[in-house]
Amino acid sequence: MFSSASPYKNQHYAELKKDCITSKKLFEDPEFPATNDSLFFRRPPPGRVEWKRPAEISSDPHLFVEGISSHDLNQGIVGNCWFVAACSCLALKPDLWKRVIADWKEQEWDSKHPENYAGIFHFQFWVLGEWVDVVVDDQLPTINEELIYCHSKCNNEFWSALLEKAYAKLAGCYESLEGGNTGDAVVDFSGAVAETINLEEGAYYKDQQKQDHLFDDLYKVYDRGGIISCSINALPHEIENKMANGLVKGHAYSVTAVKRVRLGHGLIAYFKNETIPLIRMRNPWGRTEWKGAWSDTSEEWSKVGDTERGNLGITVEDDGEFWMSFTDWCKFFTNADVCRLINTSVFTTHKTWHEVVHFGSWTKNAEPLLNRCGGCPNNKQTFLQNPQYLFDITKPEEEVLISLQQKDTKLHRKEGQGENLSIGFSVLKVELNRKYRLHDILTQKSVVTSAYINARTVFNRCTLLLGRYIIIPTTFKPYTLGDYMIRVFTNVDSGCRELTEDKPRTKCWSSFLGYPQAVTHVYVHSAEGLQNQDNTGGADPYVIISCEGKSVRSTIKLDTLQPEFATSAIFYRKKRRKPITVQVWNSNTVKDEFMGQVVLSGLVDDTANPQRLKLRKNGRNMADEMPGTIVLRIVTATQLTAM
Repeated sequence: MFSSASPYKNQHYAELKKDCITSKKLFEDPEFPATNDSLFFRRPPPGRVEWKRPAEISSDPHLFVEGISSHDLNQGIVGNCWFVAACSCLALKPDLWKRVIADWKEQEWDSKHPENYAGIFHFQFWVLGEWVDVVVDDQLPTINEELIYCHSKCNNEFWSALLEKAYAKLAGCYESLEGGNTGDAVVDFSGAVAETINLEEGAYYKDQQKQDHLFDDLYKVYDRGGIISCSINALPHEIENKMANGLVKGHAYSVTAVKRVRLGHGLIAYFKNETIPLIRMRNPWGRTEWKGAWSDTSEEWSKVGDTERGNLGITVEDDGEFWMSFTDWCKFFTNADVCRLINTSVFTTHKTWHEVVHFGSWTKNAEPLLNRCGGCPNNKQTFLQNPQYLFDITKPEEEVLISLQQKDTKLHRKEGQGENLSIGFSVLKVELNRKYRLHDILTQKSVVTSAYINARTVFNRCTLLLGRYIIIPTTFKPYTLGDYMIRVFTNVDSGCRELTEDKPRTKCWSSFLGYPQAVTHVYVHSAEGLQNQDNTGGADPYVIISCEGKSVRSTIKLDTLQPEFATSAIFYRKKRRKPITVQVWNSNTVKDEFMGQVVLSGLVDDTANPQRLKLRKNGRNMADEMPGTIVLRIVTATQLTAM
C-alpha cells in the first residue's frame, strides 16, 4: 500500500530545508503564504489574525509531547470536526501516522542543535491513488495569542496544527475544510477503502441479527487496523446542537475501540463467559459526552470486574471519550464511515485480496461511440457509452469489493464550485467469451447497482457467481465530465481490464479470410426432461455452444435432469449460413457422454423470447432419439456497429 511520495507543487522538502539552513533563514512557503488567501475565501475568522511560529507561542515547542494520542486534539473555530475525528483515529494507528507524519523523529525540535531548525515541515497524503508529499512552513494563524484552528491540549505540542495546515494547503485554504466527510480524510491518511453505512435506513437497532452481523464486521475492521467514525444526521439549523443524552447532531465522532466486554466478577465471570458488545468514541471537542448506559459514571459498570475495567482504561473525566452499548449506538447514530485497510500482501495470516486499480475520465466526443459520459442506467440511449471494465470470477462464488472514487473538489470551493458529482456504477453479467465493448443489453442483466450519491467515494461489497462481468462507472446525469479511480478487490486475480475496442479490428489478411458480418448472441437458459445418466436418477450436464469453429462451455450442473444453465455466448460471424450448434453433455470421470444437440441454420431469425427446442442425438431427421428439450434465445444483429 505504501510507496514513494511525489512532491506537491514540485516542492522538495529536503532541498528546501537544506537551503534554509545554509542561508540561516526560516522557511516561508510561497505556495501557501501567511495571508488571508490561505485562511478564507468567503468568511473571515472572528478577530484580528496574527501568524505566529511555534517558538512565538511556546517557549518549549515540540511536535509530540509524551507521544501521540487521540486525546491530543481539540477542534478550532472552523467546522472541521470531520477532519479532527479522522486525526483522532489516525493517532491510534502507529503504522499510519508514521507514514503521514513523515520523518517524524527528524522533524522534532532538537534543543541540542537549534541551528538545524528551518521552520519547515512535510506530511504525506494519499491523493487519488498516489502518495503526495506536502511541504508547509510553521507559521500558524492565531487570535489573541491562541491557535484558532485544530490544536493540542498541550499548548507546546504542534503536530495536529501543522498536519491541519498541510491538509488545508491541499484544499486551497482553511475555510475549504469546513464541512466534509471523516471517511474521506481517513482515506487520504491511509489509502483505505471507505464504506458508508446508513444505520437509520438499515434499521439495525430493530433487527438483532443484522446488528450482531454488523458488530462482528466492525470488530474485524477495527482489529485489523481499519478506522471507523460516525455521526448523527441534522437539519441545517440543528448542526452541532447538543441532544438531551449528551450526543451532538451533525458532528463527527471517532470510534476508538470495539470490544466484547466480559460481565461479572472473579472466577464466576471467567467460567460464565458472558459478554456485551460495547463501542468507544471520542468527541473532537475534547468534552461533551454521552450520558446514557455505559457512560463514565453509569451504574452499568458495576457489572464489570476491576481487572476488566482496568484493561479498558475507564476514566471518569469529561475528556470527550466515552463508551456506549452497541445497541444504543445503532439506535442514536445514523451514519458510520468504515475505512478498511485491504490486505494485499501475501505475507500475512489474514485474508489476502487481489487489487486492480484503474484511472479514467468521463469525457465527451463528437462521435457517440467515442463518448465516455453516458450517465446512469436511466439514460438508456447513452448509458453504454460510459467506460467499461471487464473482469472474471473463476470460482463458483466469490466476494468482490468495488470502490469508485472521484477527484477531490475542495480545491475549487474558492471559485464557487467544489461540489462532488453524483456518481455510481453498475455490474452486468455478460457472455462468457465477450472481449469487446457492450453496445446493447440483450441477454445481459444487471447484478449490482450501487447508490448514486454526491459523495467522493461509492463502495459496494457483493457476492458474484462464476462468470464474466462488466463494471460501468457513471455520473448520474449524462454528459457530466470528471475524473475517477476505480478499485476492484477479489480473492484471486480477476483479470480486470478496460474494454476500449468496439469490434474486431480489420487486419491485412481480412480480405482473404473474411471479416465478421454480423454479431450473434446465444443464450441457453435451461434444459428439460433429460435422460437419466447415473444410478442416482439424475445427471451432471453441461452445455457447449459452437459457431464457426469457436465454442463456449458452461459450468457443470450436478445431479439434475432439469438444469438451469443461464449461459450466454457472443460470436462475431464471418459466414452467416454456417450453423449454430448447442450440445448437452453429461460429465463423467472416465468419458463424458453426449446427451443431445440442437443444430440451427445460420440464418436464424431474430427472436427476443426464449424458445423450447427438441434435443436430438444428431439433429439430422425427426426420427432421431429425443432425450429432452432445451430452452434458448438467439439474437442476430446484422450491423456490427449497432451492437
